[in-house]
Amino acid sequence: MTTKKYSNGYIFWFCTILFVLMHKGYCQNIIPTGTPFVKQYKKNQYKAGNQNWSLAVDKDGRIYSANTEGLLQFDGQYWRMFPLPNHSTVRSVAMGRDGKIYTGGRGEFGYWTSKAFGNLSYHSLSNLVKDKTYFPNEEIWKIIVDGDRVFFHTFSKSYIWENNAIRTLTANGEPFLFPHQINKQLFFEQLPSGLHELKNDKLIPVKGKDILKDKNVLALLPFDKNTSLIATSRHGLFLLGADGAITPWSVPANQLLSQSQVNNGIYLYDGQYAFGTIQNGVIVINKNGQIIQHINKNNGLQNNTVLSIVKDNQKNIWVGLDNGIDRIEINSPLSFYTDFVGKIGTVYTSIIYQGKIYLGTNKGLFSSEWKGLNNYNSLNFTQIPNSNGQVWTLAIFGDELICGHNDGTFKLINGRLEKISQITGGWIFKPIFGKKNILQGNYTGLSKFMFDGIRLQFIQQFDGIKEPIRFLAQKDNHSFWIGDWGQVQLLGFDPGFQRASIQFSSHQDSIASKRQFTGIYTLENNLVFATDSGFLQFDNIVKRFSFADELNTALGTYKNSNKIIPINTNSYWFIQKTKIAKVDFDSKGKLSIDSNLLSPLQDRMMNNYENILPIENQYYLIGLDDGFAIYRHSDKDQRYKLPLPQISQLINLTSGQAILPSAEFKLSSSDNNLRISFSSPYYSSSPLQYQYYLEGYSDNWSEWSETSYQDFTNLPYGKFQIKIRAKTNTGLTSEIQAFSFTIQYPWYLSWWAKSIYTLAIISLIYLTYKLNLQRERKRQYQARRKWLEEKKVALERETEQKEKEWITLKNQQLEDQLQLKNKELANAALNIVYKNEMLNNLHDELKQLKDAEGNKLSSDELKKINKLIDDAHNDDRDWHIFERSFNESHENFFKKLKQEFPDLVPNDLKLCAYLRLNMSSKEIASLLNISTRGVEIRRYRLRKKLGLPTDKNLSEFLLER
Repeated sequence: MTTKKYSNGYIFWFCTILFVLMHKGYCQNIIPTGTPFVKQYKKNQYKAGNQNWSLAVDKDGRIYSANTEGLLQFDGQYWRMFPLPNHSTVRSVAMGRDGKIYTGGRGEFGYWTSKAFGNLSYHSLSNLVKDKTYFPNEEIWKIIVDGDRVFFHTFSKSYIWENNAIRTLTANGEPFLFPHQINKQLFFEQLPSGLHELKNDKLIPVKGKDILKDKNVLALLPFDKNTSLIATSRHGLFLLGADGAITPWSVPANQLLSQSQVNNGIYLYDGQYAFGTIQNGVIVINKNGQIIQHINKNNGLQNNTVLSIVKDNQKNIWVGLDNGIDRIEINSPLSFYTDFVGKIGTVYTSIIYQGKIYLGTNKGLFSSEWKGLNNYNSLNFTQIPNSNGQVWTLAIFGDELICGHNDGTFKLINGRLEKISQITGGWIFKPIFGKKNILQGNYTGLSKFMFDGIRLQFIQQFDGIKEPIRFLAQKDNHSFWIGDWGQVQLLGFDPGFQRASIQFSSHQDSIASKRQFTGIYTLENNLVFATDSGFLQFDNIVKRFSFADELNTALGTYKNSNKIIPINTNSYWFIQKTKIAKVDFDSKGKLSIDSNLLSPLQDRMMNNYENILPIENQYYLIGLDDGFAIYRHSDKDQRYKLPLPQISQLINLTSGQAILPSAEFKLSSSDNNLRISFSSPYYSSSPLQYQYYLEGYSDNWSEWSETSYQDFTNLPYGKFQIKIRAKTNTGLTSEIQAFSFTIQYPWYLSWWAKSIYTLAIISLIYLTYKLNLQRERKRQYQARRKWLEEKKVALERETEQKEKEWITLKNQQLEDQLQLKNKELANAALNIVYKNEMLNNLHDELKQLKDAEGNKLSSDELKKINKLIDDAHNDDRDWHIFERSFNESHENFFKKLKQEFPDLVPNDLKLCAYLRLNMSSKEIASLLNISTRGVEIRRYRLRKKLGLPTDKNLSEFLLER
């Protein structure tokens, strides 16, 4: 009967594995060299307790951890914590086929069901326990889901939940260790009596249990059709037969497993097992019991104590540690040797030679034992004595390992370096076709070596070449292209390769002279020149460089590759500043580019010093900044179905609070500023990219982005549907996940608000009518009043106009009077002038008057008459009359002028009056009884007293007064 159980279980297990392989992906043997990529999740990331006692994975790929502070959930992007009702430590977690998540802690157990956006709802089963005498202090250390019944296991009993009732399973007073489920069989270890199988609710001793006495069974795993594998804590591995016989499994891994103290284990795939230990991390073995991987704190784990272990849907290993959670990408085509302590430095070159692997780094030459790719390599690199400094290249010539070093060229003899050339900086070796000669590019030019089939010997350093040589490529039998980043040159040799001369330089070419060169390579039997602007080719006939347009167009962004490494005849690695692509040429010359294979290595190499070493059977060693990676290439596409992305959370951007929508996913109008977070439980060293499309809002799908959320602001009310899809770095795209939600009408658009609006509108119409009626009456009143006011204004304007006309007439009369006065003044002045002229003429005639004898009259005789004439001249009565009349006509002209210019004397005032009347200098001279020259002098003096500038007219100035 037992045999039949094993057989049926095996068939079920075999079919399940086959189905997973067919539908989930393709699995290969684990790479035994290096360490798989380890992703660490520290407690400050998941924000919970240190210890993670148990792990489980749901059908969608979410990870659940039984943590010190509660149940942890991880969906690939976000961690969430769900504490138990009594806030006790969660010790165990298990998944049911119906999606329930079972957990157990101290004095509490039950299950969780899923809600929207990854939320969980807890359902306690503890109230079904009848005897609660010791229950509050009991801890559920393991949970086994067996069909319709669930075992919540403590060290004293198992609580069995079935048909919504709890019953207990005990061991007749003995304590338990852990139960184990394999296929449809359940085993319980009793202390000290040993391993028992549960049959018909009874514990039946296993036939060979005595061999395991006091050995503590920690894992029971499938082995083959009729056998199971038992892992004990400190006593190695055993095999359990279908008949219950137990025998030790004497394999190489036993010693390490026993020393490390096994704590748990899982079956991986293809006959490979992973065991978590208390003291030494995770140990992976194959079906022959050989260690193929050992991951601990020295090479990636946060902690050596593995409290729990599980395998996810992608065959990654997850380990719950005493401090943190780690993911081990055991099924990845990449494994790593990482120099955590900085011992070896950046790897420039590598080679496998005589059972050892050698690494040339910026610190020197290092070596470790190499057991091949089919055996576990616990690498321990030590530095070769006397190798300090940069090691640029490693090459094997015959049985000798040659090292191009910063200090010269060396060969390895008995674990030490022996110098064979003093020329520093051996960057590259290049054999000459059909010759025994080897060329070497170095810091100071070009060297020649000879290889006789046994040993390499330095011959000469070529004269005339003093520039560094990083690139070498043979053009024909007697010429090589050489170069450095600044230029490339065509070098010609004599038939004996003893002399060299430069035949052409890129500086002579208009295109090449402007480029920075990064290498010279043979691609499909053609030489191409890598530059910072794309690949160039050289026309040997016209001696000119040109762009390889067809190649550059086909390569896209990889046209700027700085390195090409051949894989085989038609395949190459193209490297562009640490970005690596595999390029394949078909028979017609068309190429295909795969830039995803080694994308996790981007930015982990040193620019321009990237190196890829083919090892064997499509395995490659890639030098990194802090060690190296082993890559296993496979033509079988290792693909998994990418899980549908999920909505993880809705957040109100305004308040920053998470939104918990109703069952119909209706959001309030205040939740229209949204952050929608999404995730996909797919785990890789390269992050997923997401793309979204919000129907009713977006015009097109968004660009792919690693950002796992999107903000939407001011969404209008109505129905929306967001579509999300995810993509891996390899181009694998998920199906579209659609999520519909509704933003409800704001309160002011509800039915009662609309009723209020209707009443308000009716009231408003009535009020508007009343208001308009009142307004019309007021308008008519105002119109009449306005008419009256306009009438009044018109009368006032008419009156004002008549007043203006009267004033104008009055002003005209005054103006006429003024003009009359001015004429009178002018006439008076002219009369005075005439009088003065008559007196002057009389004076002159008296001077000519003669007596009867014909003699002129004497002065004494004329004196009295002259005095009368002078008195007439000096008589001011005419002036006073003139002054009075002038002031009346010109509004106290003299008074105002005297106030403004107090220095003026009467003669000045007379002159000002005459000038204001616009009289000529001759007339003024007569009035003042002075000469015309005297008038000009008085005018000059008057200008000075008035302070007039030279460009100001004196008469105009006085007229302005």
